[in-house]
Amino acid sequence: MTSLLSPSDWPEYELIDSGSGEKLERFGAYTLCRPEPQAVWSPALPAAEWARLQHARFAQEGSHAGAWIRSKPMQDQWFIGYERPQFRFRMRLGMTAFKHVGVFPEQAPNWDFIYAQCRRIPQARVLNLFAYTGGASLAARAAGADVTHCDSVRAVLNWAAANMQASGFEGIHWLLEDALKFVQREARRGRTYQGIVLDPPAYGHGPKGEKWKLEDMADELTRETARLLDPQGPSFLVFNSYSLGFSPLVLRNLVQSHFPASLAAQAESGELFLPERSGRRLPAGIFCRFASMP
Repeated sequence: MTSLLSPSDWPEYELIDSGSGEKLERFGAYTLCRPEPQAVWSPALPAAEWARLQHARFAQEGSHAGAWIRSKPMQDQWFIGYERPQFRFRMRLGMTAFKHVGVFPEQAPNWDFIYAQCRRIPQARVLNLFAYTGGASLAARAAGADVTHCDSVRAVLNWAAANMQASGFEGIHWLLEDALKFVQREARRGRTYQGIVLDPPAYGHGPKGEKWKLEDMADELTRETARLLDPQGPSFLVFNSYSLGFSPLVLRNLVQSHFPASLAAQAESGELFLPERSGRRLPAGIFCRFASMP
């Protein structure tokens, strides 16, 4: 059975509407309109309401890059908080040339899962690969984990470090590195982690121009990463994907192919989605995750 997960009880974020290839979202004080290729239906709200609510709209100029067009005064950068009964952190947002704003809100259920797993594993070592601006790293650090945060883009690492400081945390280990190469080196060293977060993009480049395409690298990446999960005691894995060509079964099959059968048998897989005001659910990626018991 496919699980469906979405953010809940998060006042700082809302998907207001989607349709005609776009989505209208509120991040704290500001409402933004961004491209969304999966929103092939018609918007629930009229165009005039979208125009009334939005502070800025991303106009895509090429296959990925574009420019923001502002319609209301707003800051270039601002903060939102993620607060749960047990933990909280802050993230700086900003409008980039690639439509990202510094957070993937659909990952909130995984942040909760990561925090819970790190709380039950004393002094857990957690490796966050393709870690972006660090929501998963912050959740793990909030639980007291020893966190290694790996990304191939220096600006993103700096952004994540700023989020750590804004959250009042310290001690996350930052790595500017190609994820696969780092995993392979760690495996040769015999190093293991109790928690691994794996969130590879569909395509991209490493810090030295290495080309990355998920379809070509997913099997090797999963195999090499499986070598790093501590075989002794409790552990956990969170594996995400945004590739439109993948289904949750793809991630489950990768996990079953390379992780111990006893762990893979506990895996939960499914879709992440964002609920909108109309009650519709916007697909926002797939996941597979498990947690082993002591």
